[in-house]
Amino acid sequence: MALKTIVLLPTYNEKENIEDLIRAILALKIKNLEIIVIDDNSPDSTPKIVKKLKNPKVHLLLRKGKRGRGLAGIAGFKKALEKNADYIIEMDADFSHKPEYIPIMLKEIEKYDIILGSRLVRGSKDDERTPIRKLITKFANLYIRTILGLKIKDCSSGFRCFRKGVIESIIHDLNSEGPDIIQEVLYKSYLRGFKIKEIPLEFRNRKKGKSKLGVIQLIKGISIIIKLKFMHIIRRI
Repeated sequence: MALKTIVLLPTYNEKENIEDLIRAILALKIKNLEIIVIDDNSPDSTPKIVKKLKNPKVHLLLRKGKRGRGLAGIAGFKKALEKNADYIIEMDADFSHKPEYIPIMLKEIEKYDIILGSRLVRGSKDDERTPIRKLITKFANLYIRTILGLKIKDCSSGFRCFRKGVIESIIHDLNSEGPDIIQEVLYKSYLRGFKIKEIPLEFRNRKKGKSKLGVIQLIKGISIIIKLKFMHIIRRI
């Protein structure tokens, strides 16, 4: 029997995208693949759309407590482990991450522990964003690499594939509530010596709906990097 793959889709007000994205993922016809939509109690019809699909391969994890990308991500990881996933993929639900890269990730994960879809390695495409946005991404990643000592170019990519053992190793050590969960997962996986590979991808701007990442979230993301490094140093003392 094929190893089990679970795709995690954290959502908040994604009614314009969620059904099309789910159908695009299922159309890949990957054996033993399931999808978990982790919805932060969206006031739009996102949860209802997922329920109406009535597909045994699609599950809705509706969170009604405190919202947050990090909290949703942790909840999704735990649910994937409960469902005995061998591989866990997380991706944005706005089509900025193309489902067509999933089979490539599953092929590459055979030799590595984590596969990152990267905007900053040779062969990647990021033509839809403005030069300023691209510059911010490059400087942000330079900052992250410098502080955390990561040898990875795109430390802020949210399109990743993990072996089960990676998530099992770090799940009880995750604390981020917001988008900084991306860096926390990566850093704590790196500290445990897991093998990481970046693959080039074509990044696209969302066509429908509104982005949830604002200035406050960006500032928090910068501050959490220092906190992650500081906590690691404290634990070693």
